Amino acid sequence: MRIPSSCSTALICSWFFILLACSPAPIAPINVDGVGTALKGYDPVAYFTLGQTVKGQKEYQFKWNNAKWLFASSQHLALFQKNPSKYAPQYGGY
Repeated sequence: MRIPSSCSTALICSWFFILLACSPAPIAPINVDGVGTALKGYDPVAYFTLGQTVKGQKEYQFKWNNAKWLFASSQHLALFQKNPSKYAPQYGGY
């Protein structure tokens, strides 16, 4: 039995639109909280320099990749500004 080509095309188009409708929403490059802060306000540099998690301070903040990053000190802020991809979490923190 042979299916008419117009039916095959309609079937393929239907599957395409079903898959398109079921695809997830695009993921933001950086995982942020409700106010746009990355890492829930923790200093991303402290993990590398101090070997521990440290809460950042609002006076040391930097906007990068559509997220607000907080730091424990001006030195950590400067290190991040020089090379953000070195200190930012992999996969956007997801």
